[in-house]
Amino acid sequence: MDDKSSQLRRLRIDRTETPVRGSGRAWWILVAILVLAAGGGGAWLMLSQSGTVPIRVAVARPAVGDGQPTAGASLLDASGYVVARRQATVSAKITGKVTEVLIEEGQHVDKGQVVGRLDDSNARAALDQAQAQVNQAQAQLKSARVAYADAQPIYERSRKQSASDMISRDSFDNTKASYDGLQTAVDVAERTVAVAQSNLAVAERNEDDTVVKAPFAGVITVKAAQPGEIVSPISAGGGFTRTGIGTIVDMDSLEGEIDVNENFINRVHAGQPAMLKLNAYPDWQIPAAVIAVIPTADRSKATLKVRVGIKQKDPRILPEMGLRVAFLAEAPAAPVPGAPVAAGVVVPAAGVAAGSGETGTVFVLHDDRLERRSVRLGARTGDSQTILAGLAAGDRIALGDLSKLAEDTRIKIED
Repeated sequence: MDDKSSQLRRLRIDRTETPVRGSGRAWWILVAILVLAAGGGGAWLMLSQSGTVPIRVAVARPAVGDGQPTAGASLLDASGYVVARRQATVSAKITGKVTEVLIEEGQHVDKGQVVGRLDDSNARAALDQAQAQVNQAQAQLKSARVAYADAQPIYERSRKQSASDMISRDSFDNTKASYDGLQTAVDVAERTVAVAQSNLAVAERNEDDTVVKAPFAGVITVKAAQPGEIVSPISAGGGFTRTGIGTIVDMDSLEGEIDVNENFINRVHAGQPAMLKLNAYPDWQIPAAVIAVIPTADRSKATLKVRVGIKQKDPRILPEMGLRVAFLAEAPAAPVPGAPVAAGVVVPAAGVAAGSGETGTVFVLHDDRLERRSVRLGARTGDSQTILAGLAAGDRIALGDLSKLAEDTRIKIED
């Protein structure tokens, strides 16, 4: 009996002890809940930040002065290239085989300097033939003059005898005819010499045409031909035939060729001061001035070409280099007493998107909301843009990638 009671007590569950295994399971469950909560919070934070555009904020400040462009302020920025107004592909006037090329790229040549030679064997033979013909014509002229000189005293004697009736009239006529014929032969021989000398001049010209010379001083930019090639100025595109020896550029004729949008061409005029910056040397400011506005537009690009003269000559300025030009404002005329004065504010140029004509677009910040606003642009000086209308002093505008902004864009203001 006691053994059965003892066995039953062993099977009874003691509920006063803390279940150790159950306590460990609860701790792991709690850790899992915390991890899930942290992950959910991070996901919520990432979702809340997605689609948010970071911006910086600038405050519009009052413009100094009357809001008009000051001398040296940039009215318009545009891009273009350095071009040479004077360059030439140098070639001979005749077709021939190249025997010498005396130039290399980058070499400076003077006006009249020999840059190449063609095969002159045919021209030399023609020149020798022409010289021989001149010699022959001169010999014939000399013979005709000697015969004429010998006949002159005979004619004078016959004339006197005929006047004294010492010879017959027929005899005198024969002597006179012979004398006149010899005089005509001298005239013909003189004309023959002149023709031969003209032929000699042509042959000499053909010989000179085999020597290619620089038409003006400049720098060789292209070496086009090699010895043994055929050069022909009238065979452009004719297989392997070259059209010239090389290309010469007058570096003193370099200028800027700028494409200006036709909406802003009213800001550019001849004689206007400008400032150039080469893409290769962005920190180098080169003084310049507008030469002319080409009076025709490109309908495909809606631009006009503007020629800009470079006032500072430098070997670093090379043809076909890219550049940017700032068309500067000249000193404004004195204001008329009593006339209305234009007001304005100044903002960073990075916060203004160019529009059409003299208008632009800014995004004004109201708390966390953006307002797209059209403004009228004034002068631009460096990185600052004057706003003549549409914006007040103290307004806050967005800076950044304006192409990503709209009135419903979620923004994040950066310091």
